[in-house]
Amino acid sequence: MSATGYIQVRAYASRAQFPLPDTAIIVSASDGTAIAMRLTDRSGRITPIAIPVPDKAESQSPDPAEIPFTTVTLLAHHQGYEQVEADHVQVFAGTTTIQNLEMVPLAEVPGDWNQTVVFDTPPQNL
Repeated sequence: MSATGYIQVRAYASRAQFPLPDTAIIVSASDGTAIAMRLTDRSGRITPIAIPVPDKAESQSPDPAEIPFTTVTLLAHHQGYEQVEADHVQVFAGTTTIQNLEMVPLAEVPGDWNQTVVFDTPPQNL
């Protein structure tokens, strides 16, 4: 891994996409190692986090063994909302991946107060 990509998260509530400040975001590597922990700002965003990724030059041939991205897991927690997990989020060299996370108020799902909503991103067909 000789390049850098970036991940940025935006947490919001409801379909109206109201920003959720002070949402705890944990970014983890595919092996579960924590890469970074941040709180969203008043716009519901975190500043981009640098992620080591494969160099673009390493993925220019049609070899299926070469994967041109790194995957990370995002975990978002905000008091009064369901916890959200986004698995296999892909980060590419020289770009910023923006992941939107819709947080659902616990009042809307009273029986699921201890549940985590999990979103799994399938790999790109490159």
